[in-house]
Amino acid sequence: MNENTLCNMDLQHLHKYICLFGLLVQIAWTLDQVTLLNPPEEPAADHLLDILYSCDESATVQLDCVVSFERDITSTIPLRRWSCVPGHRKVKTVALNFPDWLVYRADGIIADSQRVLSCVLRASLRYCRFDDAEDSAAAHDAATLRPKAFFSRPVKQHQLCIPWSTKMLQTTQLLSKKQCPMERETVHLLSSMYGSTGETFGITKTLEPYGAELLEYMRVEAISSPWCVFSMWVFVTRHCQDNLCGLLYHVDSHNNYVTPTLFLRKSGQLHIQMDGDSHGSSAFTPTFKVPLSEWCQIRVVLRGTMVTVSMVCLNKEQRTVYSIVHMLTHVAVLDDTEGYFGIGGGKYVKGVAGYFGPVIYYRNRIPPHSMGEVVVPDVVRTLNLTGWLDTCQEFSLEMDVKISGYVLRARQATESETCFDGFHERMVKYRQPSESQCELWETTVPHRRQAAKLAKFLVFKHGRRRANLAAVGRALYSLSLLKLSRASNAGAVSGILPLLLQAGCLADNRALHMSSVLYSAGLGVEEQPNKAWLLALLAAQKDERLALLRLGHLHQLGVDGLPTDPDLAYAYYANIAQQTTLDRNNPIPEQTFVEAVYLNNDKVLNLQTNEDHHLFQWLKLEARRGAAGAEQAVARMLFWGQQGVSPDIQKAVRHYERGAVQWKDPVSMYDYGIVLLQGQGVEKDIPKALTFLKKAMDQGSVPAINALAWYYEQFEHDYVRAVQLWQQADLLQSPDAAFNLGVMYSQGLYPGKAADQCMAYRYYLKSAERGHIRGTIHLASIWTTGLPGCVNRRPSDALLWVKWAAEHNGYLGSVLRKALDSYLKSDMFSSLLYYMVAAESGYSPAQFNAAYLCEQNTLHFLDPSFASNCMWRYYNLTLQSQNPDSHALIKMGDLLYEGRSDGRKELFSAAEMYTRAAVRNEPQGWYNLGLLAEEGYRLPLSVLIDLGLSELYLADNSLLLSTLYKRCRDSEDTDSYLPCSLALFNVYLQLFKKDYGAAIKFSTAVAMVAAPTIVVITLGVLRRHILSPN
Repeated sequence: MNENTLCNMDLQHLHKYICLFGLLVQIAWTLDQVTLLNPPEEPAADHLLDILYSCDESATVQLDCVVSFERDITSTIPLRRWSCVPGHRKVKTVALNFPDWLVYRADGIIADSQRVLSCVLRASLRYCRFDDAEDSAAAHDAATLRPKAFFSRPVKQHQLCIPWSTKMLQTTQLLSKKQCPMERETVHLLSSMYGSTGETFGITKTLEPYGAELLEYMRVEAISSPWCVFSMWVFVTRHCQDNLCGLLYHVDSHNNYVTPTLFLRKSGQLHIQMDGDSHGSSAFTPTFKVPLSEWCQIRVVLRGTMVTVSMVCLNKEQRTVYSIVHMLTHVAVLDDTEGYFGIGGGKYVKGVAGYFGPVIYYRNRIPPHSMGEVVVPDVVRTLNLTGWLDTCQEFSLEMDVKISGYVLRARQATESETCFDGFHERMVKYRQPSESQCELWETTVPHRRQAAKLAKFLVFKHGRRRANLAAVGRALYSLSLLKLSRASNAGAVSGILPLLLQAGCLADNRALHMSSVLYSAGLGVEEQPNKAWLLALLAAQKDERLALLRLGHLHQLGVDGLPTDPDLAYAYYANIAQQTTLDRNNPIPEQTFVEAVYLNNDKVLNLQTNEDHHLFQWLKLEARRGAAGAEQAVARMLFWGQQGVSPDIQKAVRHYERGAVQWKDPVSMYDYGIVLLQGQGVEKDIPKALTFLKKAMDQGSVPAINALAWYYEQFEHDYVRAVQLWQQADLLQSPDAAFNLGVMYSQGLYPGKAADQCMAYRYYLKSAERGHIRGTIHLASIWTTGLPGCVNRRPSDALLWVKWAAEHNGYLGSVLRKALDSYLKSDMFSSLLYYMVAAESGYSPAQFNAAYLCEQNTLHFLDPSFASNCMWRYYNLTLQSQNPDSHALIKMGDLLYEGRSDGRKELFSAAEMYTRAAVRNEPQGWYNLGLLAEEGYRLPLSVLIDLGLSELYLADNSLLLSTLYKRCRDSEDTDSYLPCSLALFNVYLQLFKKDYGAAIKFSTAVAMVAAPTIVVITLGVLRRHILSPN
């Protein structure tokens, strides 16, 4: 290659570079460009936007807002448009003018819009003036804006005069527009504490879909890929006795366990089950174990297919942390509005024995969490369950050492009596006296000496076999009751309470419940609601019936600062209700029939009797003479322990037998046949029982028809005959027959028909309405979860009905009997104590009687301040029942009228109480309303409406008073006739005085005006008569 060739090539490259440089310069000066320099973060009014633009030829710059709505709709909104002249780059400032519905709230003038998902601010440079298609833009720039949520937007201050019609329409919309309730993504399935007995009882919770569209949209989207957290606190007291015990589980409408389900295994490990899509479910078991007697927080975090399980356990100041991550082989599915969640036990699994603390479900989010910084819930820290258990453990250990020491000393004493030789005699004779005769283990602090004495007594009397911690606890409780029965006032309680607490530490649950009542009522001790709650929890967790009843009452009404939780209350009530059915089938002397006796009802009090009372002796005499009714009454009293008679089943059976055999009474035949069939108080004899039941049925006994059907079902397995008899009895309104037909439908035993839960539900409802306890329990169980396709969930109704069943428990009846017997013996303090025990369990008649005793305060056995607080507390609690006594309404009205210690009267509330009594035709209610009106209090219009009076009575107080006192006089109570008549006469008298006084004043005025004229006329006449002779 020569030099000329190389020169030509260099010139060519140089020319190429020069051309490229010129082109770049041209591009730099005439490039099509549009740039948003300062876009806003969100749509805002009057934002000044700077736009950099340039063009090669004459073009148009267009500014648009592209809005995407929730329902897959996209809208382009033109904002500004101007021309671009070729030349240098320019910057134009424009004021953004977004639509009002995108910036402000809807207010009647500004229309509401669909929910905006996104908003894009777009600037474009266009050459084509006829086609606005996207491909015609030579250059463009865009910025994404974040629209504010509707309630976060400002309200526009309109600069215009709004027409009156528009203003009124706007006001009407504001007044009528429904406000959505606050919805939280954090759900407290349990906010307090639950004492689980380890049985098939637990808490049932259901969740509703969100009302807010966005939250509900997010929830539905997350069903197939959940992103949530479940957190629970648990304190396990006993290892699981079955293969699996319930912690937290989710049951769908087909009664299948779905996501998430947490069980506790016998080994102490967790069993975690997750439900998937069409590929099925899976379960896994973490390696760590849940320890006993420690508070542990268990967290399950779901992130699609990843499950993180962590546990933090607290042992005094030490914290132990466990955590695993498990990857599912399928996609988890969680629809939290499907079915129900269960805490503890349930229909298909027993619960963990122990205590459940707060249980929280984060529905659509995973909050930040550090296992090293776990915050103990307030309820766990306040109750201090571990502190009580540690103290009891130390006391139990001390008593166990003392029992062992006394056993050894008793054995040595026994050996000395049998093998006492001369050497031992000389050792005893010449032994040097020691300064102390007590061993080191015998040293006892003063407040525990009584327990040590009882332990020693039991050891030397009964030996090691019967002298144990539980026996010492029972002895302490018996001693406490003895001391309380001898007390004449509340001052002795403070010295007896330590004995009750020690008995409770040694596993006497009755003592725990009694202590809880004393701390709650403040009888002789300072009120301590938290300690009362702790003691009730301890007793209820050990299945103490009255403690279960008490906790159900506390959480039903939210008494003493506890949170109102119907589902938690149901868990407690369901437990004791189930035990009530078992207790009634196995009556023992510790149980008594529950009778609602009010202490202000002299008629019912006069019917109370006992084995030595003349009324009972007269009934026995009538029974011997052949009076079937008297025979039935005596047998019923003895069998159930009614009307003050102690239960004696053997004696009751003898009366049943005499009524059946001698008097041929169908009621006695049925009762005698039942005790023979079940072997209660007599040897079981089924053939003989059938004979009497058939005779009773032939004489028209409906219960006998039901009993024979039960025999055919249980013993003969003849379901056809059993159903025929039950249907016959059901037509005769038998509650047992309806219940048994429900069971047949539920279990699929009805001849020729498959299992039908809806039909079972209808029969359970029928039996419950007829007063059947087991039918009520089954009905409430259905209502607490619902029955898909048949009945919706009705937790409030379930709670009321299961409470009714629970309040038939014989142990409650025994407490009520002790209270009434003490009252009849004029032992007012003991009567008040036992009525308080029943009152704190939520039994309305006991609450009334406790308030009544405090109101009477016979012989001033109570401090006036305590008596006043007692009336306020228990009359108020009485009013929370479904059918409170009228006297309670009147007394509560009086208390409100008189005011508390500050002297502030609550006249409106008092008038409401009197009104509630008046509508029941209680004359005292009418009378007290009249007194309020006489004192110048203007009765509210709501009171008049409840009384069936029009608002016209407000204009004429005399008419109102006469109406109130007339209704008082015309009530059925003869005792009220005279006082109400006198009050009515006084109204008429005042009205007459008012009218008569007006007439006198009018006459006087007329006389004063007319008198001068009459005098002038008279003088004129007289003057004429005098002058006429002349």
